[in-house]
Amino acid sequence: MTETHELVVNGVPVRVQVDPEPERADRLALWPSVGEYPIYDPHLYSTMTTDEERNKRFRTSLAHLAPGKRILDLGTGQDVVWAREAVAAGARQVVAVEVIPEAFRQAAANLTAYRLEDQVTLLRGESTTLDFAPKADICVAEIVGSLASAEGAAVVLGDAKRRHLVAGGVVVPHRAVTQAAPVCLADLFAKQPLAFSAAALTYLQAIFDWNGRPFDVRLRIENASPDALLSDSAPVEELDFNGDLCARQRTTTRMTITREGRIDGVLTWLQLWCLPDDVPLDALRMKTNWASIYFPLFQTPVPVTPGAELELTFVATPGADGVHPDYQLSGTLHTTDGREHTGTLTSAHHDGPFRVQPIYQQLFPEA
Repeated sequence: MTETHELVVNGVPVRVQVDPEPERADRLALWPSVGEYPIYDPHLYSTMTTDEERNKRFRTSLAHLAPGKRILDLGTGQDVVWAREAVAAGARQVVAVEVIPEAFRQAAANLTAYRLEDQVTLLRGESTTLDFAPKADICVAEIVGSLASAEGAAVVLGDAKRRHLVAGGVVVPHRAVTQAAPVCLADLFAKQPLAFSAAALTYLQAIFDWNGRPFDVRLRIENASPDALLSDSAPVEELDFNGDLCARQRTTTRMTITREGRIDGVLTWLQLWCLPDDVPLDALRMKTNWASIYFPLFQTPVPVTPGAELELTFVATPGADGVHPDYQLSGTLHTTDGREHTGTLTSAHHDGPFRVQPIYQQLFPEA
């Protein structure tokens, strides 16, 4: 059973379908995607700082790269984790940058508590507008989203490479890829209500308040199973932070259905390399703070059998703020009976439409 809760955004009521059951590791949880918005709180920071799949990869990279080097930590967060790890690894100097006011205040207090004020210089602002010298040898930034580019990594780290790093400077992480595969959301949630987790309401409210009105947020699914995929996955976005880093990307791929089922959209998730020869972090198959993002494509689920093909085009372009991307998806599903089914979706970082697709009409019912 679901419950209907009401948010109020700029004086306007917004109804939300909620699953009242507590979240558990063996149960799906539906949230808005949160990482790309300035709404971080102690809970969100805690999920990152306790993510050992993430931490061990970044820590190993800094242990290898940081000794004797100048380090730039972008988006350091309230816990200044990578600034501290860089110092522990033997960095010569660290500059840490944070834009969110409360996170900056907490970071300053934590640097004092850790007695690192002489080793770490903390700056408030956006790295794309700040200037500082000398340039850094290494840039470390955990601004990669559940979609690789969602938190603005392509734009921010591209700017850092041009303006803040010495020639031959290195970025950590090394590479991030967004994988995609077709699924049916209704079938994924077949054993439980398709509704937002009760714990997600606070973050829906915060995102809508920040935006000034509701819009169709990206749908984050925690604890999704690889068994839900109806084909092998394919990369739809690749960010090579130490190579040719592109903020605008267009990828077209064709995926062959391998088992019988239904399709109404695609599931996407992150793969991340902190060093070139790493075993990549895989957010669908490992326990990590990153989760899967579901994009609806078709108005109703389409039955498929093995041999059907989904041709998917995925486009990422910087949005209205010039940093955080908007995504456009278009899909053509060729079923084995010779029919074609087409669907499109525009997923804006903010100020997008509200209640366009049936799934959003279900999640945000009218009074």
